[in-house]
Amino acid sequence: MNIVIVCYPTFGGSGVVATELGLYLVKKGYQIHFITYKQPVRIQNLTKGLHFHEVHVPTYDLFKYQPYELALSSKIVEVVKKFKIDMLHVHYAIPHAYAAYMGKKMLEDEGIKIPMITTLHGTDITLVGSHPFYKKAVQFSINHSEYVTAVSQSLKEDTERLFEITADIKVIPNFIDIEKLKFRTVPCEKGQIAPDDQLVITHISNFRPLKRIIDILKTFKIISQQLNVKLLMVGDGPEKERAMRYCRANEMEENVLFLGKSNQIEEILCFSDLFLLPSEQESFGLAALEAMVHGVPVVCSDVGGLPEVIEDGFSGFLCPLGDVDAMAEKAIHILEDDERHKQFKQQAYESSKRFNIEKVIFHYESLYKEAKQTYLG
Repeated sequence: MNIVIVCYPTFGGSGVVATELGLYLVKKGYQIHFITYKQPVRIQNLTKGLHFHEVHVPTYDLFKYQPYELALSSKIVEVVKKFKIDMLHVHYAIPHAYAAYMGKKMLEDEGIKIPMITTLHGTDITLVGSHPFYKKAVQFSINHSEYVTAVSQSLKEDTERLFEITADIKVIPNFIDIEKLKFRTVPCEKGQIAPDDQLVITHISNFRPLKRIIDILKTFKIISQQLNVKLLMVGDGPEKERAMRYCRANEMEENVLFLGKSNQIEEILCFSDLFLLPSEQESFGLAALEAMVHGVPVVCSDVGGLPEVIEDGFSGFLCPLGDVDAMAEKAIHILEDDERHKQFKQQAYESSKRFNIEKVIFHYESLYKEAKQTYLG
């Protein structure tokens, strides 16, 4: 089966999930064609069955903002015709679902009908998509997709609350390929970051306001008053400078390291002892799942899809939004006792198995088969 996957090629959750989905499908014999503006960061090499088609956007002085959606629609049409594509799978509603719909309509004018699956990931609905400037277009694109999926029950409910949805939304959670990680050996060199007797707390994100970066630092400050800990802040974004100023003002610079964007997430998580995620909104919490699969318990806010990922009191703890005292208390509870910490680490790993790719992927395959049978005969 030939499938086009349209996604963002960046470190964000939607791009990571779309890429990992495509890579796994290739191993199962599918022909996967990624269409985006640069090669996705999770794709190291193009192999048999794996194709990448770059969207070029010519620059014209006439436009203040270059029309990426038009270029994407045209590239979709080109790839579908050239490679006899069976269906489109678009990740993140803006602008991919809208551009794919326009591509579908252009293809229909040439007698080519192709089904579209739209996967909703989070901020494309709860933040950007619900903005009045985009809401009608996003709603239209969702309702004109043959199939719609959401990565959590929470996101499905948010979508149905924020939009007038006529399409049926199927929940297919995010996933992780545990077997791939099991057979990878990464250097676990904690000594380069912290001494052996110091516990490592980690946060990984895009440092946007909804990640509540200052809450992480406040929580860490409380923990550090009782335990010997170091905080690793991995990622980049608009809140990073503010966070660094907070560290300077509170004399925390020695034990808070800002590592920037990194391709070495596995190397960092292998020696992490706890993961903090105090977000005000998480439609799923892929970063938390990635921590858990490395045996890192998670302390996070009780919002969005996080309660669907974190088993409270087992793989970590869920805390009220903004309650840094509660987060610090739960973190200390996990870390202060070696045996309890070891138990939480094992439980975090066991809990992550619920989202192993083999348990999730068949839901997408079922949609593909249904779409092909229904729309292509």
